Amino acid sequence: MASSVSAGRTPVHKPALALFAGIGTAWVFVLVMLGAFTTSIGAGMVFADWPLSNGSINPSGWLTDIAKFAEHSHRLSAGLMSTITIILAVWLWMTESRGWLRKLAVFAVALVLVQAVVGGLRVLLDHQHVEMVDTSVGRLFAMLHAVLAQLFICTLLAVAVGCSKRWIAGNPTPISCEVRRAGAICCLLLFIQLAIAAIMRHSFAGLAIPTFPASNFHGGLLPVNWNFRVGIHFAHRVMAVVLLFALPWFVIKLRSNAGTSRAMRLGGLGLMLLLATQIFLGAQIIWSYRNPYVTTGHVLVGALTLATTFWLAWLAHRDVVEGKTAR
Repeated sequence: MASSVSAGRTPVHKPALALFAGIGTAWVFVLVMLGAFTTSIGAGMVFADWPLSNGSINPSGWLTDIAKFAEHSHRLSAGLMSTITIILAVWLWMTESRGWLRKLAVFAVALVLVQAVVGGLRVLLDHQHVEMVDTSVGRLFAMLHAVLAQLFICTLLAVAVGCSKRWIAGNPTPISCEVRRAGAICCLLLFIQLAIAAIMRHSFAGLAIPTFPASNFHGGLLPVNWNFRVGIHFAHRVMAVVLLFALPWFVIKLRSNAGTSRAMRLGGLGLMLLLATQIFLGAQIIWSYRNPYVTTGHVLVGALTLATTFWLAWLAHRDVVEGKTAR
């Protein structure tokens, strides 16, 4: 196998591989959208079996029943995602000279397979109830499934960016450690926020605080009555305020650094647009009493916000990843 790996230590841009990695990364968001819509309309348990749906890969009525269509198309899309990821990993392992990129692709395969199993356990163990947290074992796995999806997005995006011509060409001017640190902090904050959101969604806490921007019917900032659902919902709002300041801080750092490219600066503006859209959709969820299409859009834009932030932070870390500068 070593003979098939590109000779030398200098990476070579492979347009077909880069395109395939890009298509795979784009497909992740189709998968996220279908999963979010399935959860938003409460169709996660429309089929009580797994990996088949009602014992079939082509269950009766799935093209005409919206709940069955949402869940079964999510399963089919997940199968395609697994296939794409495996092909990408094999392709990289056979042709790529950079060990970190080959290992990252293998990690993506492990992650997508674990994600499939976790999704299956969400279905198979939904009948088991956990009194301590007043939810089912299946829903606990659903929370984990949603969190792992965000990690998978970042992993596959890192692979795709590593295959790109811009990454291989490198940065003409090094990007400062301050920008890298700001990007890493924002990625962590977003990941925490999306984890909180996953717990909130699968705990039926999306309308635990039914007013916005106030947190009670008297116009106050704090809820009057507290329980777990109110607490996790309020935590989601608090983290949104934190991100309202953190993400612009990161963009300012990006735009003030001489090493950032025009694409990164435009990406920073796109991140601000995503942030504004996400806040608007979050408010609309409350005002529309959790309209499933608005809720799906909110989840999708949240994933895009993390992906954009991670993309910018990953580009900023390019020289560190490739061992061209000190950490």
